[in-house]
Amino acid sequence: MNNLEAEWLQQAIHGDDNAFSLIVETYQRPVYNLCYRMLGDPQEAEDAAQETFWRAYQALNRYDQQRPFATWLLSIAAHYCIDQQRKRRFPTLALDLLPEETIPDATPNPEKVFLELEHQGQIQRLLARLSPPDRAAIILRYWYQFSEEEIARSLSLSISAVKSRLFRARRELAQAYEAPAASALPERRKNESPAL
Repeated sequence: MNNLEAEWLQQAIHGDDNAFSLIVETYQRPVYNLCYRMLGDPQEAEDAAQETFWRAYQALNRYDQQRPFATWLLSIAAHYCIDQQRKRRFPTLALDLLPEETIPDATPNPEKVFLELEHQGQIQRLLARLSPPDRAAIILRYWYQFSEEEIARSLSLSISAVKSRLFRARRELAQAYEAPAASALPERRKNESPAL
């Protein structure tokens, strides 16, 4: 958090709604991205991001200023998304991507855009297989570079529980990623004709 953001935070803590609006503008993309990766649906992610900022606004006077603000805010988002995941009866996957993820550069390249969409869709489907707490741990670690200690604080877990969740989630993701390729190998061999 830079000095200007720290000043906005102090003003918001003392009741300045305009300062809080500036904080929302600054952090809306990271909060939305976390919610999207957790929930997999753009509309649900937008609703979750709004709920995150509402909850942060209500709890602003309880914010521990010794803790990084982004960590605190993203932990609110992660907890809300975990709660939403637990309420679901079955997962829904939206393969829509964020605009900055679908258009990697200004040069039109349909093949590159399609491959990126396919890759992002595969990642979203793999993430959806994880339990909500495991998904949150993976997203906070690899998309937001949280340390194990920050993840532990954000998700109210012990550091050893975070390490265990990360290990289990990485193993599950690797197995799910490799499974289609392994199942396609016997099919390819069956379809190949023997050399004469």
